[in-house]
Amino acid sequence: MPKKTSLQDVSVLSSAKNGLTYLTANDWALIADKASRLQFKAGDYIVRKGKRTHGVYMLLKGTAAVHLPQGGAPVIGPGEVCGEISFIDELPATVDVVAKEAVEAFYLDRPTVQGLFELFPHLGSRFYRSLASSLSRRLRELISPVGAPAAKGE
Repeated sequence: MPKKTSLQDVSVLSSAKNGLTYLTANDWALIADKASRLQFKAGDYIVRKGKRTHGVYMLLKGTAAVHLPQGGAPVIGPGEVCGEISFIDELPATVDVVAKEAVEAFYLDRPTVQGLFELFPHLGSRFYRSLASSLSRRLRELISPVGAPAAKGE
């Protein structure tokens, strides 16, 4: 029997400015139906540097700090993902991600993701395009000077 997925959860995920932007509301409903819902307390590690994630986390509520090796800790929030680098390359995580407050997140492990993509290939295409876009944006934020324009066609 399918899980009850809150329309609010799907709305948070599908409307997030820095989330997986190419996924549709229907994509999110499929993902939410298969994902595990996890809760973290303030100070809990969501992703631990040096450990494989075996999946990807999508924040629903709360915020988390991404502790970068060069210093600094950008904050991610509802609709954003973490653990995606380890998920993509199947290597240990490159950073710690720590809950700044109570966090609720969906977690999708690799076998579940692969099963979804076998059934819905276009979902896989939009998912990976969204991850590429998100990682590109994060990389630009790291290497661009503060206040640099980020619009297309510069």
